[in-house]
Amino acid sequence: MRSLELLGVTDVFGLPGGAILPVYDPLMDTSEIRHILVRHEQGAGHAAEGYASASGKVGVAIATSGPGATNLVTAIADAYMDSVPMLAITGQVFSTLMGTDAFQEADIVGITMPVTKHSFLVKRAEDIPGALAAAYEIASTGRPGPVLVDITKDAQQAEAPFIWPPKVDLPGYRPVTKAHGKQIQAAARLLAESRKPVLYVGGGVIRAGAADELRTLAESTGAPVVTTLMARGAFPDSHRQHLGMPGMHGTVPAVLALQESDLILALGARFDDRVTGKAALFAPNAKVVHVDIDPAEISKIRIADVPIVGDLKDVLVDLEVAFRGAAASEGPDIEEWWSYLDGLLEEFPLGFAPTSDGLLSPQHVIQRIGELTGPEAVYAAGVGQHQMWAAQFIKYERPNSWLNSGGAGTMGYSVPAAMGAKVAEPDRVVWAIDGDGCFQMTNQELATCTINDIPIKVAIINNSSLGMVRQWQTLFYDGRHSNTDLNTGHGTVRIPDFVKLAEAYGALAIRVERPEDVDAAITKALETNDRPVVIDFVVSADAMVWPMVPQGVSNSYIQYALEHAPAFDQED
Repeated sequence: MRSLELLGVTDVFGLPGGAILPVYDPLMDTSEIRHILVRHEQGAGHAAEGYASASGKVGVAIATSGPGATNLVTAIADAYMDSVPMLAITGQVFSTLMGTDAFQEADIVGITMPVTKHSFLVKRAEDIPGALAAAYEIASTGRPGPVLVDITKDAQQAEAPFIWPPKVDLPGYRPVTKAHGKQIQAAARLLAESRKPVLYVGGGVIRAGAADELRTLAESTGAPVVTTLMARGAFPDSHRQHLGMPGMHGTVPAVLALQESDLILALGARFDDRVTGKAALFAPNAKVVHVDIDPAEISKIRIADVPIVGDLKDVLVDLEVAFRGAAASEGPDIEEWWSYLDGLLEEFPLGFAPTSDGLLSPQHVIQRIGELTGPEAVYAAGVGQHQMWAAQFIKYERPNSWLNSGGAGTMGYSVPAAMGAKVAEPDRVVWAIDGDGCFQMTNQELATCTINDIPIKVAIINNSSLGMVRQWQTLFYDGRHSNTDLNTGHGTVRIPDFVKLAEAYGALAIRVERPEDVDAAITKALETNDRPVVIDFVVSADAMVWPMVPQGVSNSYIQYALEHAPAFDQED
């Protein structure tokens, strides 16, 4: 506990058990650390993620051995995929019992090795401060990520002199933060010479705290900007140069800008398959400048013409200065490029069709949440259709305002992540935008919110189905909706009844089934700050996420659709 205090930790999420009891006992004596008792260890992990993603600090989760530790694995893997700084502390059986299949024994170090930056096993009391300090440093430096510290019960119970600061020796761990000057100059020349440049912005910009530097570079170059699902808010949606989100469910201008560019400046992005489509056919005429703090990401998917390893906050400053030098005599001629892109923006704005079954339009509901709440709020989404609609129809103007499970696609992320974000940012409105499927995986954390005075707002986009899976079944499996009906919102039988469930957890519960009641419910939620609020929005199951580039095809699919379907609209 003293080590955590000295590391600056003020909030932790966890659930005690036998193998971690010696750590929990001194929690009674600390006044500097607030412990939030969750109802499930997965909730602790996602709460730590939300805490970290909203604040930029390291999130901390604590669990006991065996199933307590393994319940953290999903959140740890999620944090690993999305580069979230997280410290997971687990109890372990006595070191003398390890390997004997002792009660609640699990090799959590081995289990988590593929999904952590590092995993420590501590067997001696004197090693605890050093392990925690090293884990904290690894989690928060370089490319952020989760680190596990597993401590045997005998190490927790033993005594040793407390020495601080401990000597942290991390041989081989030397994150490169300062980029090579020649690579910066080469990238600047390509930018100055490009006629169709695009700034392809990934979540690394947010993790680096480099949003201001990104804006300076973008305005200096005049190049269009696209922000991935993990980067929403890194560049203001309202900015003239922003084309929106690229990828499978990206905007037409963003998708085609990347596909038809002659230069992609990839900033903290990893060329994920959801962005590139079929990688071999992605942006065939583009040169690539790839900037990332993790050298393993450079040229992993797309070979970089100019690889740059370094911290984006520093690299963007250096690149902007170098660009102004390279473009001093004659700036880049991108007027024709912008003329084309402006035409796409005008012709293919994001939109949605009204529902045909009389139920609410999910896009309208989410859009109104964003409009009535504003850009200073934090929005955490689950995974599926509602996640894509929240990314599309809420306007993000600042970093750390959009939290979601991007890489792992973890259902159940939203409610505990929103809880963690509210603990980190108590003065901000925090929305969990969830689906009826996702909500049922971690809704028990509403009890945690009620008891601990964490008044989050939850919007359940209730289409009574596993919506994204159902959409794929509609499009690619001849409408055979195998095992995707959840029976949560349509008809007279609601299993469960989300209003009754929320009320049982002590939340204010509202059900909305008519368009004219949407604004009033959202306003009521915004006015209620003495407890959590849950709104059950009963929406159409037939609503789909558009645009859509099918998995495994080229992003040129969009261009093909435009050329071969004169009547193309949002529903096509």
